[in-house]
Amino acid sequence: MIIFNDIRSNAVFNKKRYLSYLILFPSLFFLFSFTYLPFGVALHDSLFEFRNTKVGEEYYTGFSNYIRLFNDPVFYQSLWNTLKFIIITVPISILIAFLLALKLNQSTLINRSFRAIFFMPTVIPLVAAAGLWIFIFLPGSGLIDYYLTHHLKLSANNFLGNQDSALFALSILSIWKFSGYYMIFFLAGLQSVPKDAFEAIKMEGASEFQCLRYVTIPMLRPTITFVATIALIYSVTQVDHILMMTNGGPNNSTNVILFYIYSTAQDSFDFGKASAATIITLLCLLVLTIINMGAMEKGAHYEH
Repeated sequence: MIIFNDIRSNAVFNKKRYLSYLILFPSLFFLFSFTYLPFGVALHDSLFEFRNTKVGEEYYTGFSNYIRLFNDPVFYQSLWNTLKFIIITVPISILIAFLLALKLNQSTLINRSFRAIFFMPTVIPLVAAAGLWIFIFLPGSGLIDYYLTHHLKLSANNFLGNQDSALFALSILSIWKFSGYYMIFFLAGLQSVPKDAFEAIKMEGASEFQCLRYVTIPMLRPTITFVATIALIYSVTQVDHILMMTNGGPNNSTNVILFYIYSTAQDSFDFGKASAATIITLLCLLVLTIINMGAMEKGAHYEH
């Protein structure tokens, strides 16, 4: 009888284990197909030469693509542009999203309406958003220049055609598009903050700012970590608006790393060098993500 029960228990355990694998299979399939497999292909291609060869031919060149990459000044400029884009967009987007979430946390009709309004840019395709902002930044007759010239009596500016302002113009679009998306995560995080924590600190005579500093922000550290991580990833992986609005110019001032990879592969057909840049970008993104999560997770509060 004991042996029969053990056999039946093992059968039930194996059935549950196989069911778990079956449930996980779709996620594992997409993870392998769209993450690990492309990474492996890019790593393979970064060690081979494809230019000026027939279809299907490739030549092993070792690390020569990486050497050529690190000897390319445009590559360093694209890294610097990407870093500036991250520094501009990520903190500002997170701050705006956090302030919006604090303001719209109460579930009233007017707040729900404003949530929908601020979230609306997220559902607009990036290409369509770029087309909209091209008209906003249009020199002379664009929305910004109209107010600058007609109301402030300032001269017209070519924001997208000036290498000193083009990257900032693209940053404004990114902040406008993604702040509402990050706001949703902060709203969800604020809903999980226990009410008794606020009541306890308010009984001690704490002000609203002290409640924010000592209760809200510490308890939102996991949410802030998550939002900062996805904001970092989005700031590196978005390139559609650059293709439409500036095409990497003027004078490579908006040539971020993803556009550099695209132009190297599609315009120069240098797939080996583009793959090497892809690997370097992924490694840098991995390091930045680990550093960000380590810094933000330190001292984070989790609800058990």
